Amino acid sequence: MSNEQVADVVVVGAGICGSLLATRLARAGRSVLLLESGPRKSRGELVQRYRESAFKSDYMSPYPYSEMAPQPRFTPEPNHYLEQAGPNPFHAQYIRMFGGTTWHWAAQLWRFVPNDFRQHSLYGVGKDWPISYDELEDYYYQVEVIAGVGGEPDNGSPRAKPFPMERVPASYLQQRVTDRLAPDYRVIDDATGRNSRSYDGRPACCGNNNCMPICPIDAQYHGGLAAQEAEAAGVEVITEAVVYRLEHDDRGAISAVHYYDWQKNSHRVSGATVVLAANAIETPKLLLMSTSERFPNGIANASDNVGRHLCDHPAIKVSFDVDEPIWPGRGPVSPCSIGQFRDGDFRAEHAPFRIDISNGSKVASVTKELIAEGYHGRHLEEQVRYRAARRLAIKNAMEQLPDPNNRVTLSDKRDALGLPTPRLYWSIGEYERRGTQATRENYDRIAERLGATNVKHSADGAFSNRQHITGTLSMGDDPATSVTDRWGRAHDHDNLYMVGTGVMPTVGTCNVTLTAAALALRTADRILEETQHG
Repeated sequence: MSNEQVADVVVVGAGICGSLLATRLARAGRSVLLLESGPRKSRGELVQRYRESAFKSDYMSPYPYSEMAPQPRFTPEPNHYLEQAGPNPFHAQYIRMFGGTTWHWAAQLWRFVPNDFRQHSLYGVGKDWPISYDELEDYYYQVEVIAGVGGEPDNGSPRAKPFPMERVPASYLQQRVTDRLAPDYRVIDDATGRNSRSYDGRPACCGNNNCMPICPIDAQYHGGLAAQEAEAAGVEVITEAVVYRLEHDDRGAISAVHYYDWQKNSHRVSGATVVLAANAIETPKLLLMSTSERFPNGIANASDNVGRHLCDHPAIKVSFDVDEPIWPGRGPVSPCSIGQFRDGDFRAEHAPFRIDISNGSKVASVTKELIAEGYHGRHLEEQVRYRAARRLAIKNAMEQLPDPNNRVTLSDKRDALGLPTPRLYWSIGEYERRGTQATRENYDRIAERLGATNVKHSADGAFSNRQHITGTLSMGDDPATSVTDRWGRAHDHDNLYMVGTGVMPTVGTCNVTLTAAALALRTADRILEETQHG
């Protein structure tokens, strides 16, 4: 074992939430050590890997894989890192590297709507949050300024200040779909951390149309930028550091963090405060691995809540050919949404949802489809042009209710370092299935309005993950039903905090990163307040 390192704060996970928190603490004068299980790669390296990849539709193709810090892979063949134990597969994709999973996102940075925080009080389902929308509003704005977020001012989430970024101009697809669906459907700009002008040293979006899996010019904000900022603020970063155990003292406080480097040498680091900022699967995995005589079920798990309430947005899709050319593939991949089903009294009966309208290029998928249908030569060329110009794909972000039976536990399998891999149990309830039916009915109305042919729905009962993993470290005022308090502090350990999407009690109807990042800045301020006298 190597010599021990000491810092005021040890942060585990160099994704967007851990990096933003670390930056704030370092700028306030705290010494911060940031441990990241994966490697460090530059944007240039990642873009080159994507250019050379055989599977352009694989959003993980730019990102290196290591058996030392394994991550789920599904293309070209699944690696079964996530053991599936439930009736519905939970095919989460996340990246273990410096900067985390938001390297390969579409930079959607939506706020929750206020009623999302009072779901049980208002509608009799799910959970209430221990905090209100108003308590988070200023932190939402702080993250929006860091990321350069623009969007629709009137999108259901009240604002004290306008967006810091003007919207990226609407693509032709967005203009045509907006016009043709009005007035029954109101199409609005997505809230995105994507530059419409030079911002924070980064250029404006030029319409490369591969925001996912990587923006080649850094026109959109991501966790790699946040991690670089943390390092520039004085945070010490150690990559290829796989944390495998949290050590506690006689009082139950976390006294040290143990990690393996990629040569499986063990290291011990200690800090007065420890913050877990890995994702909502890897953090509960670490807590459950950290057993002791005093805590036989793992750290922060006295009430057996760690890993429970696993949520995502169980999505269904539809694609069809519009009766006019709309030219998808010009501009950002995810430009606009229909948000009018995010809230309302219907939430007592079925899941709310947002409808995401894709602007991704359809040339590759249409070509594959036509070859399978037997087209070749000139007829193939003609049909590629025809269908790719008209193909529209939409999907939903539907809220899933927190269910304690949906959870992350440890499998019996071991990775290359001898650490257990995650086992996931995930099921979709009747509340979500009724929301799915409401979504499907709206898909059919939208398709009819657009003169659709060749309509293809997701198969009945089939759901895809939106990669919006929440709930497994849920915050709450009652230690019997939650893992952390309203500040992200573990109920069972005074000096242990958690940030990331896992602390969110509910998943809402929008991409979850903005809310998680806002909570991370709020937790950072709480740590500074608690430790200001040393």
